[in-house]
Amino acid sequence: MNVPLLDLKAQYATIKGEVMAAVNEVFDSQYFILGPKVGEFECACAVYIGVLYAVGVTSGSDALIMALMALGIKPKDEVITTPYTFFATAGAIARIGAVPVFVDIDPKTYNIDASRIEKAITKKTKAIIPVHLYGQCADMDAILAIARKHKLHVIEDAAQAIGAKYKGRQAGTMGDIGCFSFFPSKNLGGAGDGGLVTCTSKELFDTLVKLRNHGMHPKYYHAIVGGNFRLDALQAVVLNVKLKHLDSWHEARRANAAFYNNAFKSTTEITTPFMISDCYSIYNQYVVRVPNRDKVLEKMKAANIGVEVYYPVSLHMQECFKYLGYHEGDFPESERAARETLALPIYPELTVEQKRYVADTLIAAVKG
Repeated sequence: MNVPLLDLKAQYATIKGEVMAAVNEVFDSQYFILGPKVGEFECACAVYIGVLYAVGVTSGSDALIMALMALGIKPKDEVITTPYTFFATAGAIARIGAVPVFVDIDPKTYNIDASRIEKAITKKTKAIIPVHLYGQCADMDAILAIARKHKLHVIEDAAQAIGAKYKGRQAGTMGDIGCFSFFPSKNLGGAGDGGLVTCTSKELFDTLVKLRNHGMHPKYYHAIVGGNFRLDALQAVVLNVKLKHLDSWHEARRANAAFYNNAFKSTTEITTPFMISDCYSIYNQYVVRVPNRDKVLEKMKAANIGVEVYYPVSLHMQECFKYLGYHEGDFPESERAARETLALPIYPELTVEQKRYVADTLIAAVKG
């Protein structure tokens, strides 16, 4: 049996007619950059997420850069974030000339450990970027309390978390700005790159809209320096079709996670994802801890099962961040997660037979 890590063809087969009809509308209109279709998608996202303003952009990475720019983060300012996440989080900070300051993770949730944040704050600290990793929200009450106390901005990196909830509040609605990614592998994935920025402030919204289009308003007049961060209309219509199915896809992922949890409950060698009781995870990934991870990974691949390591090298150990002065051992929980974790197939279209094969193979692999 073959079980890929993600099967986008299976998803596409269920919505092909809707997608192609929407795409054909764009080609008939020949309106490819921004325009009414992007506006429709932005409105639909604002309603779905439960936020006043949503701005479609080129990618989740650019969403983070725009958020930092909109909040006035300057070169040499410090921004606190996690070392255990995709590169774009810290990369965005570095790209605008600010300084990433890392704080270790909670070993259960893999999200930034809020209890460690305050010790990392200095006079240069201007913002915190918590990441809602794998589709589960970070400890936002604690993070927001710290931010209020020290007058810091909060940017939610919700790239993996559209539809996730924290105590009834949606990811991307709690901080100053929320940032989302529509990379094809995400729960809501486009036919290429795409992203979204959310906020509740009209002033921030106006700034974000300008930043998206070279800081221009009105046409050919530039009060600020922005960039080419515009969302394509083709991406918008594909995403708008998928948005209608998103909740059912989330529930299918959650059902698949429950299947795995039940299959692994008597196997002490496998640590299943820890879910906070008042959070709603969308399971962008289903990540387990296993002994001898690399050997287990090879056994799974040999059995034609798609698995992945998110993330094998913590950001503080990346070559490009050597200048920050961090060393091995500085963030032990992040480093341990990088050594021990493995992501399993969790996409909605998995069959019972595929899930059973994945579970049985993993149990056999960890037992040697």
